[in-house]
Amino acid sequence: MTRAALGLALGVSAMALSGCMSGGDDDNFDALALASQTEPADVLYNQGLANLENGRLREASAKFQAIDRQHPYSEYARRALIMRSFTSYRAQDYDEAVSSARRYVTLYPGSNEAAYAQYITGLSYFRQMPDVTRDQAQTARAANAFQEVIDRYPESEYVEDSRAKLRQARDQLAGKEMQVGRYYLERREYIAAINRFRNVVDTYPQTRHVEEALARLTEAYLSMGLQQEAQAAASVLGQNFPDSQWYADSYALLQSGGLQPRDGTSDSWFGNATRLITGGPRDPAPSAVAADPVLGPPPSA
Repeated sequence: MTRAALGLALGVSAMALSGCMSGGDDDNFDALALASQTEPADVLYNQGLANLENGRLREASAKFQAIDRQHPYSEYARRALIMRSFTSYRAQDYDEAVSSARRYVTLYPGSNEAAYAQYITGLSYFRQMPDVTRDQAQTARAANAFQEVIDRYPESEYVEDSRAKLRQARDQLAGKEMQVGRYYLERREYIAAINRFRNVVDTYPQTRHVEEALARLTEAYLSMGLQQEAQAAASVLGQNFPDSQWYADSYALLQSGGLQPRDGTSDSWFGNATRLITGGPRDPAPSAVAADPVLGPPPSA
């Protein structure tokens, strides 16, 4: 051994000895001891599965994380990543579930479990959706995540439930727009109210809120003295929902001023609104709570 190499070895030994002799938990770190604690990937993975089966979610997550740290390029690292996302979702640690699932989709977009990871992302946001009176950022994220399941993995077994939850998320987003629009309408801030109601028709034309949005547009336009726009809004409402109570109320409101519904021009916003609404069947009113199917680990686990 050369003199330089011998000096380096003695220096490393001295630092290790110093670390072992000093006080404090961090100072007790021993690289050789840590190396000896490294376990095979398959052992860690099976330990994680056992912990998961026994409901020890934190321990399971730690085992799956250890695989990622100790065996980052192994096949078990890929499997552990999706299992960590699932375990975190089960533990209601939604931020970690989303983080792991997104990382999985980024690293393994073509794998059999990519759709599952994207679905977990949607579920994690879905479970954090607040009531309609609060900010709907998580609701929008849930809608986007479920739309990705539908668009990117159309043959996936998770598509049907993703569609159902997407409908509920979009209905809630439309409901928030209606709440804000009503607030502006009550304050007679008609332009702001109209923008909200029109956004419901433009962005969420298949939701149950469209009928009320068109009725509120009729009311807002009439309050501003924009009779033609009010008539056109009521006309769209009547053409698409002739039996709606909202249409009956809008018709009565126009009649009180000696007016009747009248079609807008085909190239106007009102003509386009009809095309949006008739583009497909409307979403049914969602149930108060949408139950998940029992979410188990991915099929390959």
